[in-house]
Amino acid sequence: MSSDLTRYYPSDKMRSLIRDNSSLLMVMSRFGISLGFGDKSVKEICEAQGVDTATFLVVANFISGKEADYRALSLASLIEYLKRAHNYFLDYNLPSIRRRLIEAIDCSGADDVALLILRFYDEYVTEVRRHMEYENEEVFSYVEDLLKGRISGTYTIRSFSDRHNNIGPKLNELKDIIISYYPERSNDMLNSVLFDIINCEQDLNSHCQVEDALFVPAVEELEQRVRENGLTLPPAEVEASDAARAEVLSSREKEIIVCIAKGMSNKEIADSLNLSVHTITTHRRNLSSKLQIHSPAGLTIYAIVNKLIDLRDIQGL
Repeated sequence: MSSDLTRYYPSDKMRSLIRDNSSLLMVMSRFGISLGFGDKSVKEICEAQGVDTATFLVVANFISGKEADYRALSLASLIEYLKRAHNYFLDYNLPSIRRRLIEAIDCSGADDVALLILRFYDEYVTEVRRHMEYENEEVFSYVEDLLKGRISGTYTIRSFSDRHNNIGPKLNELKDIIISYYPERSNDMLNSVLFDIINCEQDLNSHCQVEDALFVPAVEELEQRVRENGLTLPPAEVEASDAARAEVLSSREKEIIVCIAKGMSNKEIADSLNLSVHTITTHRRNLSSKLQIHSPAGLTIYAIVNKLIDLRDIQGL
């Protein structure tokens, strides 16, 4: 490998990159690069397998914490990389973790905590699927039109970046719940699943960072070039910032979350707190917006993780 440790180069041996950072195996896979390349260089392998060398190196350098210039990449190639990553998560990795999770915990119905864990996981996967399908169907289609010199009258990449949230950390919540509340009973399988969850969280975090640090600025530059070619970009219809989600919950909102965790209906919560049902409904809508948690099961787990309620106080557990 080149003596310059600040980045990888086209002349570097691919196997040297993998030896340096084994996570680049996933990068190779998502570029459609197959194994069995012997002692060939990055450039030789990419050219032989129809992969844009510059884009591969930008992503490989970024993932490895080295210098990476998004201006060198091909957006068309990066989009294919991101789509393959989405397919990996949705069609292989997340379903595989679910199967192993079912094997590791008691989902027969006798263990309510196990059922809550599985429900949380299923709701999380639904959120990830919605997140990635939006990117596949809306964001990538928008950029593909940009590459053809066409620009939307109502959309810019800022609309995407302002609402783009990292979907990895919620797996950390699941890991914490399992570690804190599920009796392991020397379950080697569960420890193995936890390791898979940790790896998946790191992979998702890295994936989102590629989108934020490489994809978004590259698209912004493309928008600028299209604008300079004579097309006028309208004001972006930017949605409200996700910053509201990070706001500290009010005491009233915490009380409502506790009531939800106890299995109370909106009317029961309203009677308990001397509020109207309409007010409770509004609070719940605001909670969903702040926390991006839309189900009672998810809010129950949020309450447990954030120590708003003791597990013994939850109905049926």
